[in-house]
Amino acid sequence: MKIHLLLKKEEIDKQKMADNKIAVVFDVLLATSTITSALEFGAKEVIPVNDRKEAEKEAAGREKDCFVLVGEYQGKTIDGFLSPNPLELREKIEGKSVILSTTNGTVALKNSADAQRVYAASLMNCRAVANHILKDYQGETIVVVCSGSSNEFNVEDFHGAGCFIDCLIKEYDKEYFLTDSAYAAQSFYHRHNLNSNDILKDTRVGRMLSKHGFDEEIEFVSRQNIFTTVPMLMDKKRIIDVLNDNVYKKEGKVCH
Repeated sequence: MKIHLLLKKEEIDKQKMADNKIAVVFDVLLATSTITSALEFGAKEVIPVNDRKEAEKEAAGREKDCFVLVGEYQGKTIDGFLSPNPLELREKIEGKSVILSTTNGTVALKNSADAQRVYAASLMNCRAVANHILKDYQGETIVVVCSGSSNEFNVEDFHGAGCFIDCLIKEYDKEYFLTDSAYAAQSFYHRHNLNSNDILKDTRVGRMLSKHGFDEEIEFVSRQNIFTTVPMLMDKKRIIDVLNDNVYKKEGKVCH
């Protein structure tokens, strides 16, 4: 097994990604943590989009009560959208399609779509994603993608990636090879794995979120392996929990 790591989404090479790769995308603060939480909280699906225009196009023609628009651009909630903070969404998304637009995480997911399989991972579901990959592993190269922030490296994604790599190789009983970037992430995680909340709070994005009163969200998304949800990109478009039924029924109504 070969495991490689990209330090930011701008390093994604779509042609290389299409060559027998599995992509595992991290945007710990907050896109992939939000995706994991949304599915855990009962969302029907999460649909990642690149920007507001694409989100509104995706929403066109859908029944009003069957979806929510969620998103931010450059750290600010998009006008008319819900904030992509997972705890704020808990009571607003059950059974609904979450159309999600973020500056970095959803872009990284869309740009990774040429891989054979694409997963959204966070500190909260690293082990679940690792175990799911190993169930059907056929020798693909695993590319861990740190979304970063507008062409900048982010420590929180690096830490999450290290957690995932550690979970993966602990469960893999055959030979594996880590590129230097993957080895560095795992080593960083081993040094700091008991202090995820402190690490996240001390990052640039973490400090910004903390300044705006989101300490509870940071603490929540810093918890390791609390969820078994495995979000996977399907049909080059939708992220869903591959372990659950996608059709949500309530009071005789089916949301499509």
